[in-house]
Amino acid sequence: MSVPTAAAAPTICAPLAVLGRDVTVPLVTGGEVTYAALDYAASAPALQRVWDDVAAYAPYYGSVHRGAGYLSQLSTDLFENARRTVEEFLDCRADDQLVFTRSTTDSLNLLAAALPAGCEVFVFETEHHASLLPWRDAHVTYLDAPRTPAEAVTTLERALAARPVSVEGGHGPALVCVTGASNVTGELWPVRELTAAAHAHGARIVLDAAQLAPHHPVSVKDLDVDWVAFSGHKLYAPFGSGVLAGRSDWLRAADPYLAGGGASRKVSRRADGGLDVEWHDSAARHEAGSPNVIGAYSIASACKALTEEGFDNLVAREQHLIAVVRAGLAEVPEVRVLSLFGDDAPRVGVISFVVEGWNSSHFAAALSAEYGIGVRDGLFCAHPLVRTLLGSEPRTQGECGAPEAAPGEKSLNAIRVSFGAGTPDEHVERFVRAVRELVRDGARWRYRTEGGRCVPAV
Repeated sequence: MSVPTAAAAPTICAPLAVLGRDVTVPLVTGGEVTYAALDYAASAPALQRVWDDVAAYAPYYGSVHRGAGYLSQLSTDLFENARRTVEEFLDCRADDQLVFTRSTTDSLNLLAAALPAGCEVFVFETEHHASLLPWRDAHVTYLDAPRTPAEAVTTLERALAARPVSVEGGHGPALVCVTGASNVTGELWPVRELTAAAHAHGARIVLDAAQLAPHHPVSVKDLDVDWVAFSGHKLYAPFGSGVLAGRSDWLRAADPYLAGGGASRKVSRRADGGLDVEWHDSAARHEAGSPNVIGAYSIASACKALTEEGFDNLVAREQHLIAVVRAGLAEVPEVRVLSLFGDDAPRVGVISFVVEGWNSSHFAAALSAEYGIGVRDGLFCAHPLVRTLLGSEPRTQGECGAPEAAPGEKSLNAIRVSFGAGTPDEHVERFVRAVRELVRDGARWRYRTEGGRCVPAV
């Protein structure tokens, strides 16, 4: 069975067309302008292709794994075919399992719930909170921020080598969690080298590919990682779905992430009045309830679109956009770009910076209100990393800030610009011009703090 597949939409000054590319927004200074969405690292706009594919399927929607009717069977086929498509996109091993989740955060919390008893977790302080926080029930070693890729590897090697030896004379289970590309600096991490270090010390590794998968190919086989997690809403498929893919043994041995229909193979009453439950040992074990078939299908559609366009083309064009932004920011002495590994480090289209004399919330608000440019300001759900990069000294305050911050840290925030396959050249050119004008001439409007956000004063 198959659902009609929408043809790829024509590109407009970008490799892939996205929804919202023609949306106009008002400016406080008067008039309207086409919105420049430069916050891809938070949520990338949906590909037009994804939207069209989902719309083509919508009339055929039916229950998944539940019904004998034609539409139910078609939807079930669609859901399981989506699983295979994503497995191919990630180049999974033959015996890997791919579980559809709600997000990267959900995927890593699922893995955390599946850790074997006594598992030690090693995670750098530079991680997004989705990777930093799920390991509450494990013994966690937080590793200091490295300043070079090589230092990241040696830091991990030292930490793993220092694990205590058990009474039996060996080490217990261990897991390393690491990002593929920083959501703050965009810098690529040495995943292959970290994986080799983890495996050499008997540990497993999970790759947070939320910021990597939309920009670069991710091969589970080539990288040799044990698991990979990512979110659909960063992969041009914003429908509340995510993926955890990798080795099946820990997942099969763990209690279901959620208990309910779909996760159970057989449920029966015992003579004492209790229940006996036989759980699935497939991916269904951790997919209880009616699955998000549209979310899974949208991820699969995005994977197909990126594959068909070709990452060589996508990476080459993104590197051009990165060069334009970095060159433009380098021309403004008041701008400091945040980096762990230095200017020459390879990176994806995610760049964070601060501007001397400006609170970052104020600067981001002016970009939006006066230029129609959407960026992100704050600590980007990576508080330890951003605080490390900014230091602890409060910076000069702008016209408004974030009153809910701790005393002395009101100005500890940054600005992040991020882009991808749907970004026209004009958007990054407008951004560079806006930064230059705001620093040189100041804001043309007054701003105030409202609900913790900097907004135009009326």
